[in-house]
Amino acid sequence: MSARVARHAAALTSSQLPSYIYDLDALREHSAAVRAALPARVELYYAAKANPEPQVLAALRGAVDGYEVSSGGELAHVRAAVPDARLAFGGPGKTPDEIAAALRLGVRRWHVESEHELRLLAAQAQQPVDVLLRANLPVTSGALDSVALAMGGRPTPFGLDPARVADCVRLLGTPGFELLRLRGVHAHLASGLDAAEQLAVAAQVVRWSAELGARHGIEFAEVNVGGGMAVDYADPQARFDWNAFGAGLAELLAQHPGLTLRIEPGRALTAYCGWYASEVLDVKQSHGEDFAVLRGGTHHLRTPATRGHDQPFTVSPVADWPRPWPRPAVTTGRVTLAGQLCTPKDVLARQAPVRALRAGDRVLFAMAGAYAWNISHHEFLMHPRPGFHFLGSAAAAGRRS
Repeated sequence: MSARVARHAAALTSSQLPSYIYDLDALREHSAAVRAALPARVELYYAAKANPEPQVLAALRGAVDGYEVSSGGELAHVRAAVPDARLAFGGPGKTPDEIAAALRLGVRRWHVESEHELRLLAAQAQQPVDVLLRANLPVTSGALDSVALAMGGRPTPFGLDPARVADCVRLLGTPGFELLRLRGVHAHLASGLDAAEQLAVAAQVVRWSAELGARHGIEFAEVNVGGGMAVDYADPQARFDWNAFGAGLAELLAQHPGLTLRIEPGRALTAYCGWYASEVLDVKQSHGEDFAVLRGGTHHLRTPATRGHDQPFTVSPVADWPRPWPRPAVTTGRVTLAGQLCTPKDVLARQAPVRALRAGDRVLFAMAGAYAWNISHHEFLMHPRPGFHFLGSAAAAGRRS
């Protein structure tokens, strides 16, 4: 945590908590380092679903080549936030209205998930668009065996079965599909891979794509190997090795001189720039364990509940205790941090070690810059929404509530 974030969190009043705090300068620095680690022939797109806050999208603008959107709502939102950015439209279940809206807004890169979707796109296209066929490819390296979130390499609703990809390739050469230009293959297969696993998967995707092209007499210009770079909530200091990943991609590209690779990280770009700041409302003991009840909870920060992890946090002690009765405090050296919801699933961290924690102290949850507020069930119990604070030299938009 930067000193600026710590100072800002300490200056917030109780009525301003909970709040999200984003360090946009740290985000720019991290994304620039990622871009610098990648070869020139690797395009870096940001998966907007990870965190679509307009200030975050704008802060990434100088480092990324474009943005991947996966719905009509994301499309309109990102287009408004970064109007001149290149967009790629992906995701399953595109509706005819979403396809029409994307074409009107000038989206020229499409990740097509099925033959039916290909036909819908061809029926509405009025000018040339670039198509990548999303394939649910088998992976033989074992890289997907241990991941918690797999979108491919097994039966899933994502992408085309490998046996159906060739049908779509042939279809693209028939009358009625002239405006759809086949550029290559898209294969986002899993989330949570380290650099070595990502490279192993990328190599298999590129090899499969080259073999597909050779069978049809096509030299593909692009292969999109997706995102899913690992973020370790148990060890915030353990980062995805972008330098090793970039070096490995350079070796892969050397074997395919005419190829452009594209990656689409989301969480791995923005997770580290955000904090969720809250306040301890109460500390209580139950069956020999300590529980701290915080302002807010998983209706603001759903990530630990959905992924089953403890969200890393820092305690910021507050000396003042204005009540005339004793201050509730942790007694066992370990505490479960719970929110205000009427469900036992409203837990941000379980039996976490703490030196001390009392009612009135602040708790700042790290790694809250991705898949946090935007995936949470905001209206459950109708508690107030958190504040949003954007810090940095160009955070002109400041704060929103």
